[in-house]
Amino acid sequence: METDGCQSPVLLFCHSSMKFLAERIVTSTTRKTSQKDGIARSVEFRDMINWDTFSDGWPDIFIDSVKDYAGQDVMFLASLHSPQVIFEQLSILYIFPRYLVKSFTVILPYFSTGTMERVDTEGQVATAKTLAKLLSMIPLSARGPAQLIMFDIHALQERFYFTDNIIPRLETAIPLLLQRLTELVDHKLVSIAFPDEGAHKRFHRLFSNYELITCIKVRNGMKRVVTLKEGNAVGRHVVIVDDLVKSGGTLQECAKALMTSGAKSVSAYVTHGVFPKESWRKFLPSNDETNIKFTHFWITDSLPSAADIAKHKPFELLSLSDIIADMLLAYDLKV
Repeated sequence: METDGCQSPVLLFCHSSMKFLAERIVTSTTRKTSQKDGIARSVEFRDMINWDTFSDGWPDIFIDSVKDYAGQDVMFLASLHSPQVIFEQLSILYIFPRYLVKSFTVILPYFSTGTMERVDTEGQVATAKTLAKLLSMIPLSARGPAQLIMFDIHALQERFYFTDNIIPRLETAIPLLLQRLTELVDHKLVSIAFPDEGAHKRFHRLFSNYELITCIKVRNGMKRVVTLKEGNAVGRHVVIVDDLVKSGGTLQECAKALMTSGAKSVSAYVTHGVFPKESWRKFLPSNDETNIKFTHFWITDSLPSAADIAKHKPFELLSLSDIIADMLLAYDLKV
């Protein structure tokens, strides 16, 4: 709907676990809109979904004033970070288009099954394809297929797991890191390292102004150890870059190899700090299991736990809010 020549705002809803990021997106968009010349559309956060449960644990969800959203551009910020929350959010994703919204966009920063994207042995299940099929079932809105925005997906070919019923948009959060690196006192000494060849293939083009180092895993008896394949770490502040971290073992082994090769200091960046079972604690200065200390460890708020993790050094949060706001404004909020 439009009144007095002004476009109605884009309505942003979210899962309860992503409220922190949703509010930041609105703040960033408002700030950036005020800096633009001319008229730009706004984004309004609607905290209008009640995420209750029945006594048996199954979701009891209610969307307040849902009929008011007919003819509106609607976005939903999702987080499918665990199997327990997937069902309730799919229920919301399936219902919004049926209430006649004009367009529907899903922001899913972390595609949680991305590391299980292929079958190497008969009997394995590629759960990335399963989740892609579930998301592809989102009904059409008045403008057509829903858009699905994801950041630094583990394997680019996963976009082909989605059907034509949905439009996947693969974005990257690396610009957040690039900006942060320019703010470092020793930024002229920074080199970028990739813990494996897969990370190098995904990200090396984004670091054209930096010296690059690639690590690989090699077998040493019964163990796999990380070693430098190419690049020079001597006297450099080396930042290890990858899409995600879980246990953190590979990052630690990569850091050891870099320090052994003469690096002055080591930091790390991952878009998605998954860290099951609080494995992030092994990177705290108080942890004595390894002599390797990370100067910085940057993560984004693509997962609900990120804000709490970032309260502990050496972790630092690079919020996706600014990059999402830039992305929306670049598209003139035509969602």
